[in-house]
Amino acid sequence: MTQSAQNLLNSGDVKETREVAQDEFSGLNLTEMGGRVGFKGIFDNTFVLGVTCFATLGGFLFGYDQGVVSNVLAIESFGAAFPKIYMDSNLKGWFVSTLLLAAWFGSLLNGPICDKIGRKRNIMGNIVIFLIGGALQTGATAEKHLFIGRAIAGLAVGALTHVVPMYLAEISSANIRGALVALQQLSITLGILISYWIAYGTSHIGGTRCAPGVPYTGPLLNGSPTFDPYTDVPEGGCTGQKQASWRVPIGIQLFPALLLGIGMAFLPYSPRWLMERGRDDEALQTLSSLRRKPLNDLTVRYEFLEIKAELRYSREITALKYPNASKFQRFINNYIALISTWPKFKRLAVGCLTMFYQQFIGINAIIYYAPTIFGQLGLNPNTTSLLATGLYGILNTLGTLPAIMLLDSVGRRPLLMSGALGCCVALLIVGSLIAAFGDDWPAHPSAGRAAIAFVYFYGVNFAYSWAPIGWVLPSEVFPLHLRSTGISITTSCTWMSNFIIGLVSPRMLAQIGHGGTYFFFAAFAILAFLSALFFYPETKGKTLEEMDAAFGDATSEQEKQHMERICRELGLPSKALLSA
Repeated sequence: MTQSAQNLLNSGDVKETREVAQDEFSGLNLTEMGGRVGFKGIFDNTFVLGVTCFATLGGFLFGYDQGVVSNVLAIESFGAAFPKIYMDSNLKGWFVSTLLLAAWFGSLLNGPICDKIGRKRNIMGNIVIFLIGGALQTGATAEKHLFIGRAIAGLAVGALTHVVPMYLAEISSANIRGALVALQQLSITLGILISYWIAYGTSHIGGTRCAPGVPYTGPLLNGSPTFDPYTDVPEGGCTGQKQASWRVPIGIQLFPALLLGIGMAFLPYSPRWLMERGRDDEALQTLSSLRRKPLNDLTVRYEFLEIKAELRYSREITALKYPNASKFQRFINNYIALISTWPKFKRLAVGCLTMFYQQFIGINAIIYYAPTIFGQLGLNPNTTSLLATGLYGILNTLGTLPAIMLLDSVGRRPLLMSGALGCCVALLIVGSLIAAFGDDWPAHPSAGRAAIAFVYFYGVNFAYSWAPIGWVLPSEVFPLHLRSTGISITTSCTWMSNFIIGLVSPRMLAQIGHGGTYFFFAAFAILAFLSALFFYPETKGKTLEEMDAAFGDATSEQEKQHMERICRELGLPSKALLSA
């Protein structure tokens, strides 16, 4: 650092220091000076990478639950313990969706809580709630235990999917933010993958059948009878498959949750949250630690002052607009502010649409009911369909890797558009094959294999596009003072959409014949492509404080003068925020 920049820290001549600082900072681009972009750049700072990988255990828990519930619903010993859930498609939908509805509520509730206690402590508190819910599900002996456990766990899962992407976005630098937040999706897919294979393995504890000597008497699937827990279970319960086959995979998720809860105590606070709470010295120290640079490094100081300027501006403008507002009124004003102007509403619309399309392209219909779907496509529902589900999990995980490598170089919009087109093509082909051959798969094995292949093709296209970017975009588009509120709304949108899909999918798959379910999701894939093409701005490489430009958030002349005054007082060049 030059002597003139050092004066920013030490000089007593405030005016001269500001002029020198403005000269030093002029032309500084944090994205360029932050290092390599995207996948390569994440390895330049192994500390932030390590923090990210650990924090994304919250995403792992979400993914694990998504995957494990689909396999548990296909396990016969679970059906013997809870026959109503196993046989009734409506109750099955509610079993899946109870967690999703609770997650919707948890994500909405978490916004003000997260602002109050901070991202770090919020994660730790929600882990405690998740452990209670997970323990109730693992030890359930009645349906009410399962539903209560899923509701409690859902509150925590919804809150974690709100806070973890925001925490990651706030600790990362602009040049690698997309890749780091995309690791959240990789963690989700790893959770799905591991849950698939654990459930596949535990489904063999005691055998794959509840009572091997009792013939099936249930509804026909592809011309063969299936398991009916009301008539195919001998007195005293299953003689083959053990209850551990479903309790173990549910209980295993408690261990990564406990690890995350303990480990978060040693991770840093968000520097942006610290500054929002007036803990500037601690924020600067944390930022220095996260960037692995000394306190007096020019880029660290610039980033620190840029965050401070954005925070000061938002607070002072809000105070001018609402001078006598109470705490409750200020809380309500955060929500009103998101719809008060078109640019801010556009941020909210982009975030909510992204989360909406993430679900209504149909991914969770496949994840939650994968064994059922593969069974309908001609595979053995007890063994082969679970194996095919595990293979789907592998491809889903591998498909996420291109996003980590391309998000910060290619950008968000190209990946969203190509992913939507790929998903649409796959869904149309699967739907067409079902319409043509679904009544008699055994007579058309090649058509069945082709349908399964395009389900895999669909998964890969979704995994590199809408899956990770659904977490990246909402976490980066909102200004600091509205970020927690905005992300809580967008996250609640994904959970409400998730809830609807989880609830209606069993009935859609059972009642909408001739591939109609897949055509339904394909229509939304087309809408997703058009939205990304005509409505979404590109946000790659922009700092969180530079998003105004991407959304055309023009300011009045009075607000520009206010910005300039704050920049001058902090020693920043006027364009620092005016470029935003």
